[in-house]
Amino acid sequence: MSKLTELLVELTSGDETRAEAAVPGLVALGDGAHHHLETLLGSPKVDHRWWALRVLAQNDKVEISWLIHALYDSEVEVRQCAALALCNHPDIKGIPALVNALSDSDGMVSTLAANALIVIGEPAVPPLLELLDDAPQSARLNAMRALTGIADPRAIPAMMAALEEDSAILQYWAEAGLERLGLNMVYLKPD
Repeated sequence: MSKLTELLVELTSGDETRAEAAVPGLVALGDGAHHHLETLLGSPKVDHRWWALRVLAQNDKVEISWLIHALYDSEVEVRQCAALALCNHPDIKGIPALVNALSDSDGMVSTLAANALIVIGEPAVPPLLELLDDAPQSARLNAMRALTGIADPRAIPAMMAALEEDSAILQYWAEAGLERLGLNMVYLKPD
């Protein structure tokens, strides 16, 4: 049995300790394991998809489209792992899927998607600003948190508008964003 085969058997064993022990070896194989990991991403077994993503998240080179596709998986733990992997592999190709993931029903997925958008930075600003217009409240909160993390001046009008919102959390992130941009001063009109 080849080393690759042994590692894949361990990864898909169903035993978390054995699977985790196989991760460094598969990461070390780099591109040599990618075809097999891609196959696991298509597995009907959730555990196989998750562990494949776990390995890919640690690889220096990874096909971003695999991670993006996994953000739409039916299983929440796979979407969580994909969002975390995209934090490790920031790529502008992931922006639309990550912005969409801000509306995910799972809070961890949406939080990790916001984190990934922060790592991507300025290219994510326009779609985040667009999302603020008509998204569900939880997505708007994560979008504002991402904008705060990115600290791009294009978000200033949206942050100022959010100060007038009824949501204390949205106001908090808007204030934090304005502070990061150096706009946290209070101006008083002299008498």
